[in-house]
Amino acid sequence: MLLNYEVIDNKLVIKLDGELDHHVAENIRVELDEMIEKKRIKYLIFDLSNLRFMDSSGIGVIMGRYKNISKIGGKVAVIEAQEKIDKIFALSGLYRIVEKYENLTEALNRL
Repeated sequence: MLLNYEVIDNKLVIKLDGELDHHVAENIRVELDEMIEKKRIKYLIFDLSNLRFMDSSGIGVIMGRYKNISKIGGKVAVIEAQEKIDKIFALSGLYRIVEKYENLTEALNRL
């Protein structure tokens, strides 16, 4: 799993590349929480264009970041989810708490 990020106007954009599963979930969780706290992030955007697989541990990573961000009045969004990842989000109910946008430009403008 590769994790790339950039901060754009207090919005942390996380690009996940590979598989978000139980093997990497804890490391991703820790790294994201440190970035959110250190950079005082209020909005989190997950770019899922290169995410090939996600299991329940990955769902937990997204839900946990949502919980932390929402406590400070922020929002979490996803962009460019591939079809099978999109189905996981829909079936798990993540789209009830996480906003979905087509691309980064739309997410940056609407958050």
